[in-house]
Amino acid sequence: MAGCDPAGNGSALAGLGDQRNIELLVEGGFSLPQAIQIATLNGAKFLGLDNRIGSIATGKQADLVVLEGNPVREIADIEKVTVVFKDGVGFDSAKLIQSVHGHVGMN
Repeated sequence: MAGCDPAGNGSALAGLGDQRNIELLVEGGFSLPQAIQIATLNGAKFLGLDNRIGSIATGKQADLVVLEGNPVREIADIEKVTVVFKDGVGFDSAKLIQSVHGHVGMN
């Protein structure tokens, strides 16, 4: 499993910290598919929720991101999120980040 543990000091932001965890897993020798499974499905299995979340399949809940680039070729592209889908609604990533600027994290 992998995940960030925001401690309230602004140094580990949910989402951004998770992206960095995936990068570190790949830098440590895991393939990108393995790193994504570690960060998603493994945690769902541990929680006993893998029948509902953790992977993409018909009938499962899924929040998704659309990336610019190809993280298989360049892992840093995992940080190039253009759209975030939450509960079936697409949100512009840049607008989301701007909307919390000065309120969340270390600026």
